Amino acid sequence: MIDRFDEPIYVTRPVLPPLAAFQARLAEVWSTRWLTNAGEQHEQLGRAIRNYLEVPEVSLFNNGTIALLAAVRALGMRGEVITTPFTFPATPHAISWSGATPVFCDIDPVRLTLDPSLVERLITPKTTGILAVHVYGVPCDVRALQAIADRHGLKLVYDAAHAFGTRIDGVGIGNFGDASMFSFHATKLFHTAEGGALTCGTSENREKFDHLKNFGILNQEEVGEVGINGKMNELQAALGLAVLDCVPEELIRRRAVIARYRDGLRGVAGLTIVAEPPGVESSCQYFVVRIDRHAFGCSRDVVFERLKQYNVFARKYFYPLCSDYECYRTLPSSAPGRLPVATEAADQVLCLPLYGALPLTAVDSIANMVREIQEQA
Repeated sequence: MIDRFDEPIYVTRPVLPPLAAFQARLAEVWSTRWLTNAGEQHEQLGRAIRNYLEVPEVSLFNNGTIALLAAVRALGMRGEVITTPFTFPATPHAISWSGATPVFCDIDPVRLTLDPSLVERLITPKTTGILAVHVYGVPCDVRALQAIADRHGLKLVYDAAHAFGTRIDGVGIGNFGDASMFSFHATKLFHTAEGGALTCGTSENREKFDHLKNFGILNQEEVGEVGINGKMNELQAALGLAVLDCVPEELIRRRAVIARYRDGLRGVAGLTIVAEPPGVESSCQYFVVRIDRHAFGCSRDVVFERLKQYNVFARKYFYPLCSDYECYRTLPSSAPGRLPVATEAADQVLCLPLYGALPLTAVDSIANMVREIQEQA
């Protein structure tokens, strides 16, 4: 019997910079008495994010959900918007809050992202856009989705909440589609405690996002459209600048953790590690496995509950599907029979703890716990 951990091991832990580094940034804020409305910390972070993600344009927000709302509204995505049920609820919520209807499409069985071959079948005269998600940082088939959007004159927005720093053949993930949303929530690789951003390829779209996040204000006497307050403040930006300095080292540590998991779980019957496609540089946001109850010997849910007995708190991410929530289950596209791949994935996926400060010896123990759960099953 493997001993349980004395302290809880959670699925992630926020990256925190040295306190002195954050305090130095705060001192700059205090000296200016400029707390919000695009101060110096905000401007510095915008430039730093643009350089890190290697994208033409960046607009910072107070959180990722508001950023996604702004993208949907600014790009005129109305009527019906095709999206995935295998995501965090913020994705379809951004569509619904904008007055459009989410149309759920099944997912690719390997990538777990929107299946382009099924997307095209769902397009109707009411369809105005596609809102796709880079799940766990695994990129969508961006070329296939762009070809569909181009053929049908649709807007294409990516929820890249998990994909900070992901690259496809060396190209930053924020360069695809009309816009990409990044979440800077504390659970993410890079964070500002709460926060987010939109990236895009044109200054015209970036200016639309900037106006929308500031109430639609054009100048001191003009409001051009119905906007919202989505501005990132100076305290968030100061934290972000300090955290960004820590990301390279955090990535090195996370890659070591992932490699250790792969070694420790190699050969476990019924357990599949979700991997990136060839040519993809991972964001290392999550370490995800799929558990086939028949081949493994018990269900994902049993593994999830048994790990708690060892003081390990994994996450069934994403379960349930968004299409199963009360607010969406009556939609025709939410019928489980139309979403067989997503339904199966939601019953199998499990995110194991992943963060840079996780000791490799703890990774070994978690892998052995999974093996012990299987033996006892």
